[in-house]
Amino acid sequence: MSATRFTYLGPEGTFTEAALRTLPEAATRELVPMVSVPAALDAVRNGEAAAALVPIENSVEGGVTATLDELASGRPLMIYREVLLPIAFALLVRPGTKLSDVKTVTGHPVAQPQVRNWLRANLPEAVWESAASNADGARLVQEGRYDAAFAGEFAAVTYGLEALVTEIHDAENAETRFVLVGRPARPAAPTGADKTSVVIWQREDHPGALLELLQEFAARGVNLMLLQSRPTGAGIGNYCFAIDAEGHIADRRVGEALMGLKRICANVRFLGSYPRAGATADDVTALRPGTSDESFTAASDWLARCQDGRA
Repeated sequence: MSATRFTYLGPEGTFTEAALRTLPEAATRELVPMVSVPAALDAVRNGEAAAALVPIENSVEGGVTATLDELASGRPLMIYREVLLPIAFALLVRPGTKLSDVKTVTGHPVAQPQVRNWLRANLPEAVWESAASNADGARLVQEGRYDAAFAGEFAAVTYGLEALVTEIHDAENAETRFVLVGRPARPAAPTGADKTSVVIWQREDHPGALLELLQEFAARGVNLMLLQSRPTGAGIGNYCFAIDAEGHIADRRVGEALMGLKRICANVRFLGSYPRAGATADDVTALRPGTSDESFTAASDWLARCQDGRA
């Protein structure tokens, strides 16, 4: 395995690259752009890279389905950390282009919902076509295939373009969450402000099936931070569920919730326990009475005394 190489969703100039460069370890790694999320993750699976940074969730558009589906299938991978990056777009054009000249625009599909209102107000006649990434859209503008691309302003220099308009976003404080993914290993120790990610598959579809899954978390006081259904490919109505839960697998409440899911689900894929980006212990939801590790230990000790006739 190349321990000195990180891959990311490329080409150069993507928001993913910008997010990756916020990690201290990125300064000592070879950063390799890949054409797609699957390609970036397969490089890790095949030992060509130590880790990959990929987008997984946007505060406007929701989950990045390519990443969710890739983590749910294929050889297992694990999330080791996350990065939150504020997102604002620039309209990148070839030098000399005026706003009235823009008839075709491009960008990543996740970008479109974040600039839809701006487009409607400023370029109502422009035709949108999606690109593999925002930076790839900038490259296509450089090649003359489109008039403009929505991308990070920092991509202008890389592709010889200029930012005709900056700070474009329909929603204030828009963010994208990225995850650093590697091959499975022992999770890092709890920090007190952690997140645990899993994908679960129902054993069968019946009334209350989803409620039964969620009760494994609720009964143990585990707060959910994301719940998203994804089709399994086995036909209409067949879904798996991507879940982010507050806490670490080493926390008794989280570990026992996962054991409960393992008992009743067809499959559970553990995607990792890792620090929440920008969070401290003060940001963690207050524990409900009876859900601390000490409470679980005391209950376990009481059960042992009952079994020994010492209750």
